[in-house]
Amino acid sequence: MLAKEIMTTHVACARADQTIHDVAQLLLERSVSALPVVDDDGHLIGVISEGDLLRRVETGTERKQSWWLDMLVSNEEKARDFLKSHAVHVRDVMTKEVLTIDEDTPVADIAELLEENRIKRVPVLRGDRLVGIVSRADIIRALAVRHIPVAAPAEDDLTLREAVMAAIREVDSGSSAYINTLVKDGVVHLWGLAQSPEHKAALQVAVENIPAVSALQNHLQVSPGITDMLD
Repeated sequence: MLAKEIMTTHVACARADQTIHDVAQLLLERSVSALPVVDDDGHLIGVISEGDLLRRVETGTERKQSWWLDMLVSNEEKARDFLKSHAVHVRDVMTKEVLTIDEDTPVADIAELLEENRIKRVPVLRGDRLVGIVSRADIIRALAVRHIPVAAPAEDDLTLREAVMAAIREVDSGSSAYINTLVKDGVVHLWGLAQSPEHKAALQVAVENIPAVSALQNHLQVSPGITDMLD
């Protein structure tokens, strides 16, 4: 199984010139712990996470040190701490050295990368452009639908997954930000959030109308609170 089989392709991103407060709101709305930061051409230039926003002067959580410990800290460290707690824009707070993978990275390697570096998600690049995200949750979903190891992905399943994501966007382009899909031997599994029972049913019908779908497992959860986010 490869990254391109399980990655979330509709990725919420931040921009370097956005404010910290805008990004904090976006993290809460999307229920994610980190956002990739991209430039105008879609190139990945960093990541901003909850950890980057933990020590802020607005919340009184900025790092405070005793005078004797302050003497041992370098000026570079002091400047870094000041930026983390006082900077207004993403570019001054984001992590610029980012671990990434490509679309053909095996899921086993991704799991090892996440575990060794104690991170929850990793950006997927095609060349130098961001095309997706693989999170721990994506790997767990893959486990839920695959009971035995598979040596290699079926090309038909990859093509079908693209068709399913296109059908989801036709129902509601905004909803694809909250939905991911896995395909195994023509069986489609939908995961994520629908904004209403009718929305969930519409997505199911759209997928069922794809001729190559042999079966559909609809794991979508209905979350009324998502309506405002999709507007």
